[in-house]
Amino acid sequence: MGSLFRSEEMALCQLFLQSEAAYACVSELGELGLVQFRDLNPDVNAFQRKFVNEVRRCDEMERKLRYLEKEIKKDGIPMLDTGESPEAPQPREMIDLEATFEKLENELREVNQNAEALKRNFLELTELKHILRKTQVFFDEMADNQNEDEQAQLLGEEAVRASQPGQNLKLGFVAGVILRERLPAFERMLWRACRGNVFLRQAMIETPLEDPTNGDQVHKSVFIIFFQGDQLKTRVKKICEGFRATLYPCPEAPADRREMAMGVMTRIEDLNTVLGQTQDHRHRVLVAAAKNLKNWFVKVRKIKAIYHTLNLFNLDVTQKCLIAECWVPLLDIETIQLALRRGTERSGSSVPPILNRMQTFENPPTYNRTNKFTKAFQALIDAYGVASYREMNPAPYTIITFPFLFAVMFGDLGHGAIMALFGLWMIRKEKGLAAQKTDNEIWNIFFGGRYIIFLMGVFSMYTGMIYNDIFSKSLNIFGSHWQMSYNKSTVMENKYLQLSPKEDYEGSPYPFGMDPIWQVAGSNKIIFHNAYKMKISIIFGVIHMVFGVVMSWHNHTYFRNRISLIYEFIPQLMFLLLLFFYMVLLMFIKWIKFAATNEKPYSEACAPSILITFIDMVLFNTPKPAPKDCEVYMFWGQHFVQVLFVLLALGCIPIMLFAKPMLIMQARKLANVQPIAGASSDAETGGVSNGGPHGGGGPHEEEEEMSEIFIHQSIHTIEYVLGSVSHTASYLRLWALSLAHAQLAEVLWTMVLSIGLKQEGWFGGVILTCVFGFWAILTVGILVLMEGLSAFLHTLRLHWVEFQSKFYKGQGYAFQPFSFDAIIENGSAAVEE
Repeated sequence: MGSLFRSEEMALCQLFLQSEAAYACVSELGELGLVQFRDLNPDVNAFQRKFVNEVRRCDEMERKLRYLEKEIKKDGIPMLDTGESPEAPQPREMIDLEATFEKLENELREVNQNAEALKRNFLELTELKHILRKTQVFFDEMADNQNEDEQAQLLGEEAVRASQPGQNLKLGFVAGVILRERLPAFERMLWRACRGNVFLRQAMIETPLEDPTNGDQVHKSVFIIFFQGDQLKTRVKKICEGFRATLYPCPEAPADRREMAMGVMTRIEDLNTVLGQTQDHRHRVLVAAAKNLKNWFVKVRKIKAIYHTLNLFNLDVTQKCLIAECWVPLLDIETIQLALRRGTERSGSSVPPILNRMQTFENPPTYNRTNKFTKAFQALIDAYGVASYREMNPAPYTIITFPFLFAVMFGDLGHGAIMALFGLWMIRKEKGLAAQKTDNEIWNIFFGGRYIIFLMGVFSMYTGMIYNDIFSKSLNIFGSHWQMSYNKSTVMENKYLQLSPKEDYEGSPYPFGMDPIWQVAGSNKIIFHNAYKMKISIIFGVIHMVFGVVMSWHNHTYFRNRISLIYEFIPQLMFLLLLFFYMVLLMFIKWIKFAATNEKPYSEACAPSILITFIDMVLFNTPKPAPKDCEVYMFWGQHFVQVLFVLLALGCIPIMLFAKPMLIMQARKLANVQPIAGASSDAETGGVSNGGPHGGGGPHEEEEEMSEIFIHQSIHTIEYVLGSVSHTASYLRLWALSLAHAQLAEVLWTMVLSIGLKQEGWFGGVILTCVFGFWAILTVGILVLMEGLSAFLHTLRLHWVEFQSKFYKGQGYAFQPFSFDAIIENGSAAVEE
């Protein structure tokens, strides 16, 4: 089989590169993205490797670029992203890049510092302007209050007693600005600390001011404090300092205040001009940097990735050659050699690189080639566990089975159409949506699974047509094959009427899907749907599990594991077929032989219960006597066949339990050496020699203890036998969720939309519009999103547990090639990994 059904064949290669050509060759391999390098210096500290200084230089350049990016985003300048990926610069170009980034950073920091200093001066002058304006009002009020009695009242009795008769009191004052939210506490502290011997006046500044340190808008108030004496002056200034209030000089004379105000206004105008020029210069610098920032990030990350990879290499004794070991896909060795040749030519080296394939008994990484369509399905499989090397890959089959099983639970033509249209819209707009690169995790999940969503919607439309269900209603395309034999009065007078298949049914099957009359049926509607959906759930489940067991045959034959093929695969398949596939055959026999239109012994009344028949078969019970004119068994020799099938199925259990461990023990006694290839319990998934795609673990594989092999085989057998029963019952979730989805849709139609449809007149149109909007929101939110997520999770469980457990080990590790695309997409974190 091709690489679509199995992972790529991998080869461990040794690479010899001349020191001068190593950088260019690794750069070409990074563009190619097909080589996974191994660390040949695992015991060497990261700070003691050869190219650690170059990596540090790249880190420093990245820091400067992040600083530039932060400043550009702060100003809201769009960054040019052409989508192109420039080539990795040559090592000598690092000096030019470092000089460019250093110049830009220094220039920007200098501009920012100057702008911050100018903004701080502007803030101080603005606050001083408001102080001069507001305090003028305070001084005008104080001009009329200069007599001794009023001063005594303001300063208290203690100040009056201390004053000399015939002398006027002279008050000192300080003026400043404080944050508005600190003003109440500031006022209380002044009153308590100065014992009421100060007079505070304050006024709010209407317009918010810009904080030069962080650019936030702050609200402040102007205050002026009157006091007497140096002691109070010192105390007031300390309180102002504690509350981070800014004090400004304020002249006492009105003429001096007017002159200062005029000077302040002139300086503010000059500062506005200088600030505007500074901001324009800063904007020009950032706009010029924004044009190249994306390309600079790509170049620096590529350089850093190259040197980080070169740190994984070994130096030979001559210090002129770098030695690397890497995993490469076998089919791409020629492509890799061409890339190495191009890198050598770019570097101007005359010594060609050498790529030698090595023999190893290590498990190679698993590499499954994907495209934008298969990538999402492969991600579902890898979430369970990365496939072991060359193990059968379930992803190609999941492309069909996953949306189909989802649709069995989600079958509705209307809901499936909504989901399919959403997926189709994402597919049609995928280039533009992918270019946006949003950080919204939920949206990224939806967009990454756009092809899954589209297929789930299309398959749901198909099953909805089979169920003849669209928003809980039916499509009457071909008419009904049931004819009403009752007259109108009989129908209106009797609530429950039943149509007879012999008299009211045409006899021919409906052309496609279900007859629409079942949608308007009464009490037996759910009974009919339950019987139908329950049986198809078991049929699909058994077929799905049998297919999973058949997949294990491909693994055993590919890895030449003859013991597992004969003593595991064959008993497992027989156990599943003899019991559960036989039950499926009984369902088809019942459908074919028994009908409501047939006469006894094949009429509907004589049809046996499949569940009771299966239970009697497993327990060796004698069937109950059949009704009159009916037969106990569905076909001749059924009892003998059932007993034989159960005995054969029970006989498969000890074969699965003891055969393989006993043969392994016998082989060890005869050979008295390491276990034969493929005999170990894990041989089918691991230990594949790089010397050949079908080889086993080889003589270097560690020998397992016989007790561990017996325990492992016992667990595996018990899990399979009990799991066959529980997994078959687990597929009944297809029926349960399908029933729940249909009932929820019917509830929404009956209890929401039908209310609006019953209204008449223009008012009914308004009511219908509102009700339809509410119904549409509930339909999309509950039935499409929530029910869709529930069906998705149940489908995922059916594939992970019921299907993949039959053949899929998932004990490998993913192939992680050195790829510039992956590093740029994931950012610098991918380089460190």
